[in-house]
Formats: sequence, structure tokens, C-alpha cells
Amino acid sequence: MSLDGKATKPHDRLAQALADDMAAVNALIRERMSSEHAPRIPEVTAHLIEAGGKRLRPMLTLAAARVMGYEGPYHVHLAATVEFIHTATLLHDDVVDESGQRRGRPTANLLWDNKSSVLVGDYLFARSFQLMTETGKMRVLEILANASAVIAEGEVLQLTAAQNLATTEDIYLRVIRGKTAALFSAATEVGGVIAEASPEEVKALYDYGDALGIAFQMVDDLLDYGGTAAETGKNVGDDFRERKLTMPVIKAIAQATEEERAFWKRVIEKGDQRDGDLDHAMGLMTKYGTLEATRLDAIGWTETARAALAKLPAHPLREMLDDLADYVVERVR
Repeated sequence: MSLDGKATKPHDRLAQALADDMAAVNALIRERMSSEHAPRIPEVTAHLIEAGGKRLRPMLTLAAARVMGYEGPYHVHLAATVEFIHTATLLHDDVVDESGQRRGRPTANLLWDNKSSVLVGDYLFARSFQLMTETGKMRVLEILANASAVIAEGEVLQLTAAQNLATTEDIYLRVIRGKTAALFSAATEVGGVIAEASPEEVKALYDYGDALGIAFQMVDDLLDYGGTAAETGKNVGDDFRERKLTMPVIKAIAQATEEERAFWKRVIEKGDQRDGDLDHAMGLMTKYGTLEATRLDAIGWTETARAALAKLPAHPLREMLDDLADYVVERVR
């Protein structure tokens, strides 16, 4: 926030503009994450949901509905649904990745255990489907159910692609479309559906969310090599230590000499990582300009997002969504 109290970052301005709606979303989340018989559920859920995340996905749903002129109550239900799905996937991801930090705090699986994280994640998925049904719109259920399936599919694809140097940029895009972009696009698309926007407008909202989600994940992958723990909420270099094949690494492997490929095979495929390997990996990515190339890819996706937005009615929130697309890549400029 600036000294005069006005938000300076696009997601902060979006949060200010949607403050009343987000208050309703947060109240609904607190109400629906309660459990009369299993107190661990609200404990684990609150640890993650109240950890200070940006709530970007639910804000996308609220903004999409408002841009399309929606005045009813159900955008709040859908925004809470999106946040529950997101939180469930985070709980599951941290178990799969054996992560120790999320949003700058110890992960739930570290504080409790893997069983609690998986089962509470399952509970939140179930809660999200309860919330969906309350809108009474079958199309909304279809979109969010499909997104949930695509997210799970993306996670499984990531498992099979992980530590495999044959992973291509196309496979990487399929992975991040599943793990990140699918929920972004569903979040914006259902906002249009609940507002009864035209098919063309709903498609534009989907395209915006899809492109924004891809750019967002690419930038997150970049920040893992050039950001700070304060920016990412994770430990810098986690992707390397977890042997994840993200875009900068995939681009470096594609151009590697035989000796460099042997290095990547040792640290990624075999998991034999030694002191100085992260610095060496960074040096190879710098040598081939793959960090900058990935940044330019991300900029291309933000331009796609902004082109989709241009098809929607003029609205102050539309301008904020446009600024948000730019801000996603400004984090790595």
C-alpha cells in the first residue's frame, strides 16, 4: 500500500474494489470450512487459508461477474468454491512434493501429517461441490468439475514427466495448464456464466484466465531461480532441489552440450545433487538465455490475455484485470 492508503499493485487495487464481495467470500469460507465432528479440519484449513494468500482466483471470479453486470449473490459462492478447490490442491501438492514451506509458513503436512493434509484436502473438494450446486446452474458444475479433473490430470502428468530429460516445452505447457491455468480459466469463465454473458464473452473470459494462468506459472517458475522467499513464499531453488523440469531448465537442456546434458542427467534424473550444483545450473541457464526467453514467453501469454479482455464491455474492473496481466510479468523485470 502507498502512504496515502491507496493500493499501488493491481491485485491490491482489485482487492480494494472488491472488498465487500471478498468479505462475503471470506465469511462463507469460514462458515463452510467448519466441522462439528472433526476439529482438525478447520485447524488445517485455517492454517493455509488464513496464511495471507492473495486470494487471486476468487477475485477473478468476482471481477468477471461484475464486469458482466452481475448483481445476484452466487458469484460469492463460486468465488468460495474456487478458493476451496485451490486450497485442496495445495494441501495435496505439499504432500506430493514433500514441501516444508508454503506462503512463508510451515506446510500443513509438516505441522500435522500427510494423512491429515490429504483427507482435509478431500473434505475441501467435497465442500466445493456442495457450494457449486447452490447456484442451480448445471453449466457451472460442468466447468468446475472439468477443471478439477484437469487439475488432477496435470498433477499426474507432472509426476510422469518429472525427472525425465525428454520432457518438451509442449508437455510442460500441458502440465501448467492443468496445475495452474485450469483453475484460473474456470474462475473467470464461471463468473461470466453466472452473469449470463454471451457465449463469445464467456469464451473471452476463459481465454483471459487461461493465458493469465500460464503466464503466472511461468513467472513463478522464473522466481524460483531469481526471486526471494518473501516473493515466492517458498525457499529459493526449491524447484531445482525437487528436480522439477520447468521451462528455463527445459530450454537449457534442449541446447546443452554432451557434458552439460550429463550434468542435467545427474542432478535431475538421478537426483545426485552436490554443493554448487544450483549455481552451476543457474550459470547454464544464463549462458543460453533461458530465463530471459521464458520471461518473453510469459509476456506473450499476457498479451494473449489482454487481447481477450478487449472483447469485453468497458468497466473499471476490466481495466484492473488488464493491469493485472501486465503486473504478472513485471515481477521478473
